[in-house]
Amino acid sequence: MSATDRNLTAAHAEVKAEIARTDTKTALLLAFVGAVLAGTFTVAREMPLTLPAIVTGSIGLALLVGAAGLLLRSVRPNLSGRHGFPLWATLTADEIGDAVTTDLAADVAGLSRLAVSKFTCLRRAVDLTMTGGALLIVAALFTAGGAR
Repeated sequence: MSATDRNLTAAHAEVKAEIARTDTKTALLLAFVGAVLAGTFTVAREMPLTLPAIVTGSIGLALLVGAAGLLLRSVRPNLSGRHGFPLWATLTADEIGDAVTTDLAADVAGLSRLAVSKFTCLRRAVDLTMTGGALLIVAALFTAGGAR
C-alpha cells in the first residue's frame, strides 16, 4: 500500500469518525431540546403567565422547535446514492470492490461535504437552543417578577 493510499484510507476513516461524532452530538442535543420543550410546557400550564412572559416564552419555544428541525435535518438519511450504502446496494460484488479502491478520494470528498453540512446544522441548532433557552429564562424572570 502506497503512502497516498494510506493517507486516503486515514482521511476516509477520519471523516467517517467525524460524521459519527456529529451524529452523536446531534442526538444528545435533540434529546435535550425535547426535554426542555416538554418541561417548559409542563411548567407553563401550572403558572399564571404575564403577557411579556408569554411573548418572550413563545419566541423561545419557536427557536427551540427550529433547533429541533435543524437537528432532524442533520440526521436525515442521505438516500441519494452518491456515497456508501445506497450506492453499494446498486452494485455487484465486483463493482463494489472496484468502487471502493478507485473512488476513495471521491468518497472522502463527498463524505467531507456531508460532514460539513451536518456540522453546520448542528452549529446553527446549538445557537438557536442557546438563544431559545435564554428567552425562556427571561420569560421565567418576567413571571417570577410579575412584570405586566
